[in-house]
Formats: sequence, structure tokens, C-alpha cells
Amino acid sequence: MLGIIGAMQVEIDSIVSSIENKKETVVSGVSYFEGSFYGKEVVVACCGVGKVFSGVCAQTMILKFGVDRILNIGVGGTLTDKLNICDLGIASGVVQHDMDTSPLGDPVGLISGINVIEIKCDEEHVLIWEQAAQNIGVNSCKGVIASGDCFVSSSEKKKFIKENFDAIVCEMEGAAIGQVCYINKIPFNVIRAVSDNADGSADMDFPQFTKKAVEQSMLLLKEYIKLS
Repeated sequence: MLGIIGAMQVEIDSIVSSIENKKETVVSGVSYFEGSFYGKEVVVACCGVGKVFSGVCAQTMILKFGVDRILNIGVGGTLTDKLNICDLGIASGVVQHDMDTSPLGDPVGLISGINVIEIKCDEEHVLIWEQAAQNIGVNSCKGVIASGDCFVSSSEKKKFIKENFDAIVCEMEGAAIGQVCYINKIPFNVIRAVSDNADGSADMDFPQFTKKAVEQSMLLLKEYIKLS
């Protein structure tokens, strides 16, 4: 079973409405929808914004629903000139840009306990996602996706994340899901459609472009299911 997690309702509404034989289960206030999505058995949930909500959701999918793979989809801010609004960022790995125990001598971003900075995504399925993007004719870029409990909206923060992690997209959930999957030995992937430039203009363009970015994600997901 594939677990699909989005942070906002708009990111999963189209998926949920397309599920056949749908069954809803509520756990800790979150609705989990099980059923068949274009022939693939899935469980889909809107986890809420931020790393704690997304981590709890991923752990619930693993322990209660027995998923053997997790996908985190949604929108994010671009950190590279290779990705513009509505293009697709495909994570090769994820980092937590706000994890910082460097005063103790650790590298910025090191996750204490597992002692890694970047958690790798499922490489075989990264290739499938790249092929899916190519098939639907949408520009995509593979690279590190950075998560943190803040909406990046300043050039200074954007520069910090790029310089420290060489990331292509920033958002608020993927790396927490990655950490949960890492400790549970569950393969995962993170996909982000670009909805803003992470540079202070988000208050103007985020609402406008989120809907179209989500539509791109839905097309990509359908193609991915077909290929996988």
C-alpha cells in the first residue's frame, strides 16, 4: 500500500475525490482515506502544516495502515533558477534546514540520534518520477529538498539554505516524513510543485499559483502510478 501525505487540503482533494471504494478512518484528528487510486491501493491524508504534524502522520500510516512506501506531495518555494512557478522539484534527498546543534560542534543540519544530514529518497522511484515528469511535458529538476518550521520568505533565508544544503526547493514537511521513514526502514519520495519564489513575493503569488501547482502534481501522480 502506498501512503500519500499532503500538508494542505488543497494538495490532496483531487486524489481523495478519485479514490474508489473509499473508507475514512480518523486518527488523532486526521482523516485517512483508504481505497483504490487508478488501480493502486493507497491511504491518503492531509497531515497539517509543519514537521511535527507530518511526522505523526507518517508514523500513523506505517503503524496503523501498514504502508510499504510513503509519498509526500505538495507545493514549495524554488531555490534555483532551474525551477519556475509550476515546475516540479523531485527530491533526491531531504534535509532539515532548521536543525542546528552547531554550537556543540556538529555540522548545521545534523539530525542527532541518527547522525545524518541528508536522508536519501528511494533512488529507483526518483527515476520513475523523472520519467513521469518528462512524459507529461513538465519541467522538473532533481535535487535536495529542504524542510523547516518556517515559511521561507526572505532572500537571506533563501541564501542560507542554498549555501548550506545546495537545495532546490524549500517547504515544511518532507524531511520530517523522511526521518520517520528512515528509522522505520520504509522507502519514501518527496515531490514539490513550485508555488512561489521563496523571496518575499509569496504574499502576492502563493494563493494565485498554488492551485495550478497542485494540478501539475495530480497529473504527475497519475503518470507515476501508470509507470510504477
